[in-house]
Amino acid sequence: MLAAACDARAGERVLEAGCGPGGALLAAALRRPGAHFTGLERHPGAAALARENLVTNALSDRAAIVTGDVQGGFRALGLPPFDAVMANPPFFDDPGELRAPAPEKTGAWMADGGLEAWTGFLLKAVREGGTITVIHRADRLGDLLSLLGDKAGSFQIRPLHPFADEPAKRVIVRAIKTGKAPLKLLPALVLHDRNGGKHSAEAEAILRGEAALAWA
Repeated sequence: MLAAACDARAGERVLEAGCGPGGALLAAALRRPGAHFTGLERHPGAAALARENLVTNALSDRAAIVTGDVQGGFRALGLPPFDAVMANPPFFDDPGELRAPAPEKTGAWMADGGLEAWTGFLLKAVREGGTITVIHRADRLGDLLSLLGDKAGSFQIRPLHPFADEPAKRVIVRAIKTGKAPLKLLPALVLHDRNGGKHSAEAEAILRGEAALAWA
């Protein structure tokens, strides 16, 4: 869904913070063949796997992986600001709230420095007028808007519901750095139906790359 939400235009540079082995990064690059992508990953093993995946999928000519940590700040990377940034930050920042499935997966589940460190990094990493796209827990929407709101605006929010009759568990938020347009709450995307299908028809089309997760 994060890859489908990326709407970078041809010639633009996109950064994914915390790209892991590159799943969302590669999918976004395939969807946006005219853009150039950079993935940031702090775990050397995951970064190496991401580089292998770029080669395997013939994307090395317009995608690259940088080893680094969100906690270190954007300036430490020595890169110019990007036209667009995207992230799927770890969903939890309180070790007492949730135990990761395995010790080696703690970094993917727990955000060092909390959500504040991630939003601060993204705001530094994108140019003025550039886009910030984040997928996160629905119950952290208020925190996400508050942390981004001082330097970003023109928010668009798309709730992701597991079923049509259940509350949203995730939200995808798109903001523009220094944007001034009113907030827009977009129609929800329902991921599953009750008729035995794994995904709803709309979600299936997006996951298969046949449709985008469009913004207003």
